[in-house]
Amino acid sequence: MEIKEDKSVAFQPLERKIQKSIDVILEAERMFGKDGVGIAWTGGKDSTTLLHLVKSVYEGNLPFRIINIDTSVKFKEIYDFRDRMAMEWDLKLVILKDEDARKVIESSRNPGECCYLLKTKVLNDGIKRYGIKALMTGIRWDEQIARANEKYFSGREDHIRVNPMLHFMEKDIWEYIRKKNVPYCELYDKGYRSLGCAPCTEPDSSGGPERGGRALDKEEIMENLRNLGYF
Repeated sequence: MEIKEDKSVAFQPLERKIQKSIDVILEAERMFGKDGVGIAWTGGKDSTTLLHLVKSVYEGNLPFRIINIDTSVKFKEIYDFRDRMAMEWDLKLVILKDEDARKVIESSRNPGECCYLLKTKVLNDGIKRYGIKALMTGIRWDEQIARANEKYFSGREDHIRVNPMLHFMEKDIWEYIRKKNVPYCELYDKGYRSLGCAPCTEPDSSGGPERGGRALDKEEIMENLRNLGYF
């Protein structure tokens, strides 16, 4: 099946978007097999919605490895949510972490270096170590300028990125979460919009799960990080 990018899907009803995402998920399995696919899961609303979409395809199961990057400086609420969901959803969780890098950098002093060492390099090393042929992500076209022209299947040096939710908008994520009763991290209800590392992430004064400021470590250096191998 050839799956083409069509940005008009972003303006279609939610059920049409869900079906498009399912088509991408099934094509990824057809191309790479269950053992060759990993799903990047941050504990945020988008990647958690992706996990739920995959569960809906496989009768409540998650047959792929779930890749979580642990920078060691995330909010306690994120770790609590990650660990709870890993148990409740029986995730094949693979946690990637670089203890040595964490010891020598100050995360809030140089966000670019911090994100590269604790996220991008850790991810790239993990993909090689676990033999992942395709990494599925929950990124969206409307999320950031650096992601606006991303494709459903995007080649990298040693693997393929699979992005089933490109056509979802932020409002679609929350509509899906409410309709499907998908769990999400409590920080969203405290005014956070994007859940990054604690030193670089602040809530917006407007508050609410659909509002709030995005994480500085993603907004300010995203294009460079993506060129180096991040989402």
